Amino acid sequence: MDIRLLGSVGFEAEARVVRPVSGRAGALLASLAWQPGEFVSDGILSERIWGVSPPVDPRGALFTAAKRLRQALAEAGHAHRVVRHRGGYLLDIGPEGVDLHRFRSLVGQGRAAAEDEAAARFYESAAGQHAGTPLADVESAWAERVREALRREHLAVRVAAAAAWLRVGRTAGLVPDLSYLADEHPLDETITGLLMLALHRRGRQAEALERYSLIRGRLIEELGDEPGGDLQDLHAQLLRRNASARTCALVSSAR
Repeated sequence: MDIRLLGSVGFEAEARVVRPVSGRAGALLASLAWQPGEFVSDGILSERIWGVSPPVDPRGALFTAAKRLRQALAEAGHAHRVVRHRGGYLLDIGPEGVDLHRFRSLVGQGRAAAEDEAAARFYESAAGQHAGTPLADVESAWAERVREALRREHLAVRVAAAAAWLRVGRTAGLVPDLSYLADEHPLDETITGLLMLALHRRGRQAEALERYSLIRGRLIEELGDEPGGDLQDLHAQLLRRNASARTCALVSSAR
C-alpha cells in the first residue's frame, strides 16, 4: 500500500489507482502518515485535525474518523493498518510507503550524491513525487503549515535539480521550468540567476540580460535595494560573454 499526501490525500492499493480519502478520515490519515509507524497521541491528532476548536468529545470524534478510515482501507484489505493504542493511534506502515517520506529520502540521496548528474536525477525523482497541492482538501491550521513547508521544500528541490543540470552542462528543457519559477517568485535571485545562465547557454543573450533588468527593477521598487553580489557578478560575466556554471556562485550554492 502507498499513502499519498503530496496531492489529494489517499492511498494506492493497486498500481496507478489512487483512492482518495476525504473528510475527517482523510485528515486522520494525513496526521498519522506524517509519522508512519509511530504512535501519535489523541491530543496531537485532535490539534492537527481541529486546531483550537475541537469537538465536545475529541476522543469520540477520533474514534469515528478512525472507523471511517478503516472502512476506506478495508476495500483494499488494509483496515488493520490503523492501530489503536491506549491514548492514541498508529499507522502500521514504513516510511517508504508514504510519498512524502520517499520524497525526503530522494532529496537526501541527491544531497549525498558524489556526482552532479546523479544528484540531478535524484532531485527530479523527488520532485516527481508531488501530484498537486500537498494535503489537498485537508482544512486545518496544521495542514496549512504543512502545505507551506512542503511548498518550500518542493521549490528548493526544483531549483537544486536545475543547478545540478547546469553544472554538468545540460540546458535542454530548463528554460521553460525556470521561466515559470521566476515568474512565480519574481524576487528570488537564485532562480533568476539560474534562468539567466540557462538562457545564455542556449544563445539567448538578450533575454538573459532582460531578466536581470527585470528583477533589478523589482528589487529597487519593492525593497529599495540592488541585486546581491552573486547576481551582479553573473550579470557582469554575461556582459563579457564568459559565464559558466562552474564560475557562477548562484549555481554552486543551490544544492
